[in-house]
Amino acid sequence: MAKTITLIPGDGIGPEVTRATRTILDRSGAELEYDEQVAGVAALKSKNNPLPQETLDSIEATGVALKGPLTTPSGTGFRSINVAIRKEFDLYANVRPVETILPGGRYQDIDLVLIRENTEGLYVGVEHYIGMEGDPKAAAESVMIITRFGAERICRYAFEYAKRNGRKKVTLAHKANILKYTQGLFVEVGHKVAQDYPDIVWEDRIIDATAMQLVLNPHDFDVLVMENMFGDILSDLMAGLVGGLGFAPAANIGDDAAMFEAVHGSAPDIAGQGVANPTSLTLSACLMLEHLEQPEPAARIRSALGSVLQAAEVRTPDMGGNHGTEDFTDAVLQALD
Repeated sequence: MAKTITLIPGDGIGPEVTRATRTILDRSGAELEYDEQVAGVAALKSKNNPLPQETLDSIEATGVALKGPLTTPSGTGFRSINVAIRKEFDLYANVRPVETILPGGRYQDIDLVLIRENTEGLYVGVEHYIGMEGDPKAAAESVMIITRFGAERICRYAFEYAKRNGRKKVTLAHKANILKYTQGLFVEVGHKVAQDYPDIVWEDRIIDATAMQLVLNPHDFDVLVMENMFGDILSDLMAGLVGGLGFAPAANIGDDAAMFEAVHGSAPDIAGQGVANPTSLTLSACLMLEHLEQPEPAARIRSALGSVLQAAEVRTPDMGGNHGTEDFTDAVLQALD
């Protein structure tokens, strides 16, 4: 029986990469139906609201969303539409796997997963200006919030992910040497959770040293877990190990809903030119299929993508080629057949 998902094409190149991904999904044998909704600039133009209630109601009903890149319109009251959706559905685990798929890069055989806490840290948005001597913006303050509850569930999620996927090691990256209360609590909770998983190697590392070692020796890592901002930064660094954000998928997982998204931006400078690379969203769709217990079409899509990229005959401009989105999609479809 087909599963209905909420499909949000997004802004800029979003509709182009979403159309390509949907075509690939349909050819793969995925059992899906789509409730298409809008958010971001497209929603502001059509519904005068960058995050319409109809879109939220659809995600509530389906429990699963596949989302192209969004642009948060300025002056709307939202810091980020993406963050607003994550908060609305308590999508606390941001899962960002990176795996070598594009040959010829600096690194080969990369196979890492970053799990980022998605709801706390500095991204809760508790910040304000402090006025002094007639200057209302003389100083600014942001508050990092870490709760024992939030730290425990993301660390446990990381260990459960490792256990479920045959991973051998979990690294918690932090800055507890300086931020002794917030980051210290995160590390304390991580150590406690690790005791429940004696078969999985556990370590904690300082975040700046982790960043350096990811560049020097990425094969020393397996699953990494960290709070919100550090995860945001290092997940992009890890995407760079496999060719950039165009090859990095993302899942946002909660207890009652999940959202899968392209991690790159809406790239308005190339929107409508037909040259966008759909790989990130297509790989995110594979994560979605696995979440929906449809692993066979996910495996077929990954295999087809891999064969097209390995052949290096059809590549979009961001990969150094001169083919468009449709040509690349057609090549993946041919590999699927």
